[in-house]
Amino acid sequence: MAVAFTKEESFETASETLLPDRPISPYLNLVTEAGLKALELQFQQAREAYDAASTIDDVNERRRQASGPLRDLRYFKARLRTAQLMADSPSTDAVAFGNTVTFRRDDGRVQTYRIVGEDEADPKAGSISYVSPVARLLMGKAVGDVAETGGQELEIVAIA
Repeated sequence: MAVAFTKEESFETASETLLPDRPISPYLNLVTEAGLKALELQFQQAREAYDAASTIDDVNERRRQASGPLRDLRYFKARLRTAQLMADSPSTDAVAFGNTVTFRRDDGRVQTYRIVGEDEADPKAGSISYVSPVARLLMGKAVGDVAETGGQELEIVAIA
């Protein structure tokens, strides 16, 4: 009876530590060179965290500690497998993936963002995903063009 109870307890603990997969975007996994390197680094860090968790003697604690890194390993493996390295656009005639675009809003605010892949986007650091609403609105536009969103106009003032 004690053995059955232990197995049941271990099964319950195991099912509690199985984390659902991180969602994978339905969009193409376009990445810059820096974005690809960041994905590789994150994969390596997840591998190291998983390896460290694998050395824990207590099976239940090992499962708990390994669940997050294991989920991250699956995610980053999938993202690396589907990554499509995009060279920075050599042209600054129109907004494209990899370009840095500066635009002015109706209220006078001027914002500058680099358009990058989903995993490397960080608006606070000055980059937005190519599938974000603002990036999608600006793609293909040239300096001086105006794009409308939600009753507000965005005028492109520079592309680099």
